[in-house]
Amino acid sequence: MKSNLSRRQLLQLGFAGITALGAHKLSYAQQASVRSIAGTGVAGFEPEGADGKLAQSTPVNNPYGIVVGPDSALYFCEVDSGRVRRIDLNSRLLSTAAGNGEKAYAGDGGPALDASFSAPHEIRFDNQSNLYIVSRDSHSVRRIDKSTGKVSTVAGTGQAGFSGDEGPANKAQLRQPHSIAFDAHGDLLICDIGNSRLRRVDMRSGIISTLSGTGERIATPDSGPITGTPLLGPRSIDTDAAGNAYLVLREGNSVFQLDILGNRLRRIAGTGDRGYGGDGGDAIDATFNGPKGIAYSKSDHSLYIVDTENHVIRRMSLNTGIVDTVLGSSERGDGPDGNPLQCKLNRPHGVCVHAGLLYVTDSESHRIREVSGLFV
Repeated sequence: MKSNLSRRQLLQLGFAGITALGAHKLSYAQQASVRSIAGTGVAGFEPEGADGKLAQSTPVNNPYGIVVGPDSALYFCEVDSGRVRRIDLNSRLLSTAAGNGEKAYAGDGGPALDASFSAPHEIRFDNQSNLYIVSRDSHSVRRIDKSTGKVSTVAGTGQAGFSGDEGPANKAQLRQPHSIAFDAHGDLLICDIGNSRLRRVDMRSGIISTLSGTGERIATPDSGPITGTPLLGPRSIDTDAAGNAYLVLREGNSVFQLDILGNRLRRIAGTGDRGYGGDGGDAIDATFNGPKGIAYSKSDHSLYIVDTENHVIRRMSLNTGIVDTVLGSSERGDGPDGNPLQCKLNRPHGVCVHAGLLYVTDSESHRIREVSGLFV
């Protein structure tokens, strides 16, 4: 049964667009809650010492990519400070895992805390617990060895360009890479957005190739082969265990599913037009505005899409194809804690799901937010 209330009225009541999914929305709005778990709202860095500092009262600086590590701690990168930070989810203490705060491309062969990273956008762990950092402004992907703590370059040379396909990835050129993920076979996927391509590194041989994209900045067709198809702003990527990748097109304002083994891609969310609409309906008919992050959630077989310029996090169920908003009021701001649909965000970028909780980097509010009660 459809509600007679407007969407804005529903938001003010704490219900985001009750439609045929009204019971679900009502349950979500009543049970879900958001709180800030790191950051003070002001950009900064305070040395935390050997034991760390309480994350909730310690400044962070423009956080972007976020992921839960093999130690069940929360890791995120700060694009402005060049650091990777760690939050112990038990003690809630914040510490620095990598980066010395200098914006540069330096430190290979040495310890992670002495290395420099330039505008890190996303981080991932491989299945051996090594940490990978993609640095936009040093045009590279770097690796921190789990055993030694030493840094090395996996892909890129530190110089912007496009070269090196079918050769060693650490001798190839990237241009402003933004996002990385490991596919079901353990190979590294790189959103080489400045080259309008999705690159792949075979982690057994170290060879890099172009998986998709032609270098042309033109609209991506709704479906087609992965290889040889243009990509309009390949900004962010995540994968599932079934061999699929989910690719956010920033300028394309859409999400594509890539069947890597079958060499097919298809649009599954977003019309391509810029806007904020479609909640409660099919994701393929919804509009987005500069989406910049995505996470696949196995627990509910859903995608969590960071709709950055709309200042919200949206969820697409892969079972039903329905999209809804789970965090953010669509107004730019900073909080408050409490009702997720009344919490203003400020250009969020990163998202991940872990143990029934949603974690979001609220980038320009300089906070990490945690949403509970999401799975009801």
